[in-house]
Amino acid sequence: MKTAVLLGLVLPAFAVAAGNWPQYRGPAASGVDASAALPVTWNVSTGENVRWQTNVPGLAHSSPIVWEDRLYVTTAIQKNAALKVGLYGSIESVPEKDPVQWRLLALDRRTGKVVWDVTAHEAVPRVSRHPKGTHCNSTPATDGRHLVAILGSEGLFCFDLTGRLLWRKDLGPMDSGYFQVPTAQWGFASSPIIHDGKVIVQCDVQQDSFLAVFDVTDGRELWRVARKDVPTWSTPTVVRSAGRVQIAVNGWRHTGGYDFATGRELWRLDGGGDIPVPTPVAAHGLIYLTSAHGRLRPMRAIRADATGDLTPNETGTPNPASAAIVWNHDKKGNYMQTPIVVGDLLFGCADIGLLTCFDARTGEIRYSERVNPRSEGYTASPVSDGRHLYVTSELGNVHVIPATSSFSIAATNALGETCLSTPALAGGTLYFRTREKLVAVGRP
Repeated sequence: MKTAVLLGLVLPAFAVAAGNWPQYRGPAASGVDASAALPVTWNVSTGENVRWQTNVPGLAHSSPIVWEDRLYVTTAIQKNAALKVGLYGSIESVPEKDPVQWRLLALDRRTGKVVWDVTAHEAVPRVSRHPKGTHCNSTPATDGRHLVAILGSEGLFCFDLTGRLLWRKDLGPMDSGYFQVPTAQWGFASSPIIHDGKVIVQCDVQQDSFLAVFDVTDGRELWRVARKDVPTWSTPTVVRSAGRVQIAVNGWRHTGGYDFATGRELWRLDGGGDIPVPTPVAAHGLIYLTSAHGRLRPMRAIRADATGDLTPNETGTPNPASAAIVWNHDKKGNYMQTPIVVGDLLFGCADIGLLTCFDARTGEIRYSERVNPRSEGYTASPVSDGRHLYVTSELGNVHVIPATSSFSIAATNALGETCLSTPALAGGTLYFRTREKLVAVGRP
């Protein structure tokens, strides 16, 4: 393990109203809402600590988001859309010939009642999906006035909070798939985020990849920078520290930070896992990055004030900029799940259910344990109420684990359906999206 001295940088909190979960993984992609304790146990069959359950049509892995008294979710409805979960290595795509109807729904946060349901788009998909994926993997985002969503390869859409379409941008075919076998299309999954009146999208695909920022009010493109990387499925993160605002992105050949106002590259890093999926997470003046597949699956911490090319020299000669890599473990990272920081601890869960706890500042490993002795896949990212982690398997088993440096399992609760979507968390309620339902878990 490589370590370095960490200078005292502080990341200010983002100004998001308490109880809102406006994007993938919530405010600043943290995955944490510590404002109220969540239930440790629940039972979807008896209704214990379950506030409501609402059927949602279609097949989608996009997460729900929450703003004030509404919950918003996207879905894709297609005839005979099958889903294959589990630990397997197929790279094949699902052939596409039937049209998909992409829909946007708003639900009452307290009751689960559908308030409105609109058709956003309908067409035969422009690209195919993986058997474990869907045509609606990207989570929408809101600023309380606008609601933006990437609907597969069909473009970037912006609605008001009544479901009225305000504008749409064609981003081109979002051909995301295995870079070594370009015909293996797996479906787009990076989610848009909104910051300071601007929509940020990361489009790393087979050809003509880019990072771009649009005006949320009218869709005007404010800047776009080309990226040269393999397809990724990671959502960008806005990081404010050291007197600057940057967009941090995951990648294989080009992990990096970009100036939010101009798109100017601030730092870059080559290497890691060659199928990047997890989203960057920021805390303690660091940006945490992980990826997997291929030779390496690193978990690493980068100084938020990094500049230049951080890639270590393979020749062994010193690269001064590499000192910005505060700590690194070459083979302790995650494939699908975004890590989570709770207090002074960083947790990462691999797709086989191996949970590793690190000291967030130094990278020291506190434990590495299987959360389940059975063989199950884990795709949804963990979330936390600041007291426990909630780790969901693809079969819908939710492990509740104390957010401490000692491993134990407080409870395991079954959702009763497969679940590959990361839950939303707001004001003491967990919102799970299972294969066919939205389930609200919270104390009465």
